Amino acid sequence: MTQLKTLYKQTFIYGLATVIPKMLSFLLVRLHTDKSVLANVADYGDVSLIFAYFVLFNVLLAYGMETAFFRFFNSNHKKETVLSTSAISLLLTSSLIFIVGYLLKQEISSYINIDADYIVLVLWILFFDALVIIPFAYLRALGKPAKYTVIKLVNVALNLGLNIVLLLFLKSWAETSSFWELFYRPNFEVHYIFIANLIASVATLLFLIRFYFQLNYNFNVKLWMQMLRYAAPVLIAGIAFSINETFDRILLEWLLPENLSKTAIGTYSACYKLALFMTLFATSYRLGIEPFFFSTAKEEEAKTNYAKTLEFFVIFGALILLIVVVFVDVLKLILIPNEAYWDAMSVVPILLLAYLFLGIYHNLSVWYKVTDRTKFGAYISIFGALLTILINLLFIPKFGYMASATATLAAYVTMAFISYILGQKHYKVPYNLKKIGLYLMLSIGFSALSFYVFREQYIVGSVLIIMLIAVVWVKEKNDLKQLIKS
Repeated sequence: MTQLKTLYKQTFIYGLATVIPKMLSFLLVRLHTDKSVLANVADYGDVSLIFAYFVLFNVLLAYGMETAFFRFFNSNHKKETVLSTSAISLLLTSSLIFIVGYLLKQEISSYINIDADYIVLVLWILFFDALVIIPFAYLRALGKPAKYTVIKLVNVALNLGLNIVLLLFLKSWAETSSFWELFYRPNFEVHYIFIANLIASVATLLFLIRFYFQLNYNFNVKLWMQMLRYAAPVLIAGIAFSINETFDRILLEWLLPENLSKTAIGTYSACYKLALFMTLFATSYRLGIEPFFFSTAKEEEAKTNYAKTLEFFVIFGALILLIVVVFVDVLKLILIPNEAYWDAMSVVPILLLAYLFLGIYHNLSVWYKVTDRTKFGAYISIFGALLTILINLLFIPKFGYMASATATLAAYVTMAFISYILGQKHYKVPYNLKKIGLYLMLSIGFSALSFYVFREQYIVGSVLIIMLIAVVWVKEKNDLKQLIKS
């Protein structure tokens, strides 16, 4: 239980690094969907489409090296050698990809139908973001979540502040001052969004630049090859995950009529943000649990602890699902007040449930990570990505973004199920399926009642939330008391 307390303490701090920045980023959704900033829904669709490609290339530049770093840093290898080898690897590959991308920017622009200026900005962002992957991973490995969190918060606060200045104030400042006129360009709003992101990325690297001055720059080729072999399946899994999370926007552009696609992408992407409440929880949990997996793998109570972490994840995830669904129409007024984006509200419960199962999958993935069977993670992720693509291809022309949301849910449910079956065969963990199943069924059932039968009836919704909490308290009273007390 002591180790679980440490896990949840670190998860809470890492959660701040994820939840608070994302809460601030919700303000960007409100800002970017404002009619005075981006003229129409299709403009926001353009921004969302660029970020969809951004996520995919971010995975490619990281190529699983972060997970490989954790694996080898916690093994018998010399820690300094692991640190320098992984950092140098990312430094060299990100530099190479930047140069190639810059030289081919016009060809890339023509192929993916995105302005070459945007591509250059995104290349710079990707480059600087790649350089902080290992420094951030090193902070996590050293158990310094507070420093990690502060830097993440500064990054997003700077990004948010620059968005506000560039999109809301720069034009009026330029009209009254020749100095600000130097920075203002008419119809440059999308550029400003990515410029703000770039400046924040540069600032983040500057906060961590000391890492590179202290590095011993010892590159071990043999170790590097071992890390690449370990990271390769993680890379494939990462590509598959990026397909599950963002490729639907690309497919919406390809498969819907040209006059409808950008608007559909814009409404879908805006409402997708409401599902981020579950994503925030799952991500912060993963950041805390991944080092925990590796550092406790050889201990006697490891499997029991792994089982308990999934149980608590499902409890908190089930509560988040129900609470967000009950109050989703309040949240939309706060985060997306522009009614032009509300047509896609029907995807929110589906996506919340999808990301709950993604979090379950991350918990279940412990078996192939601690046993060095990461290739199974790649197989599972590839299957999920293929399922996502297939459902989108078949049903987007008829059902639009509803097909995309359903494909995401189907993929993550299937991946969690396959991982559980394989995990019980190769590394059996005593998960309490009865409890987990009970919490999931109650949460899903209550959420469906709230959204489809008692929508905007907040007294009924609150009663459903209290009922779920009561069941959890009865079942988990002793363990919850210990966690709360600690």
